Amino acid sequence: MAIPTIHGYIDRRILINFTADPSVVKKIIPFPFRPKIYAGKAIVGICLIRLKHIKPKGLPDCIGVNSENGAHRIAVEWDENGETKSGVYIPRRDTSLKLNTIVGGRFFPGKHYLAQFDVKEKEGNYHVGFKSSDATEILIDAKETTAFNKQSIFETVENASAFFEKGDLGYSPNGDKFDGLQLKAYKWEVRPLEVSQVQSSFFADTEIFPTGSVVFDNALLMTNVEHEWKTAISK
Repeated sequence: MAIPTIHGYIDRRILINFTADPSVVKKIIPFPFRPKIYAGKAIVGICLIRLKHIKPKGLPDCIGVNSENGAHRIAVEWDENGETKSGVYIPRRDTSLKLNTIVGGRFFPGKHYLAQFDVKEKEGNYHVGFKSSDATEILIDAKETTAFNKQSIFETVENASAFFEKGDLGYSPNGDKFDGLQLKAYKWEVRPLEVSQVQSSFFADTEIFPTGSVVFDNALLMTNVEHEWKTAISK
């Protein structure tokens, strides 16, 4: 589907990242995608993003819409024209904005579930959670820090940043095809978060992820980023 370039601002973006058993992830992602491996692990996670002034590029900010959104993501690779491409497969999207649930999967890539968000932010402390229309729930409590998680397989925030920056192209299921959407951030800068609590009913579902097959790894924060969204060729 072709839509105009969308312009707006990422007011806050939290990337919650987990490692997962590649053999488990392989079973839940469709062809042509395969898990993108880092240090022997597949990488999955959730993007919690607050968007502001979202509208077709060139129009004034005052007509744009604001929303809280969540996207469950799986880092993937695929072969295209003899080259290996990388990005993310997004099995589900959730949003606070009813408009997104109407246009998602029709005029905008990816079906969106309507969710009720609970957000509290103060002096570098973040509480973000939602419960969706199908009872999917997530929750994170975290605070800004200068120290990256020492237990992370990425070892440094720079390694993690480089990995996730390459995941700017996301594909969402839409019938028998996958709608593509590419994020162009005008700047890319992440900061580590120290997490005190994190929950995801999606990744806690043992029918999808057997016990012990998915483990929290790290969380990253981005704020105040001007950006564009562009559609990519559907697969």
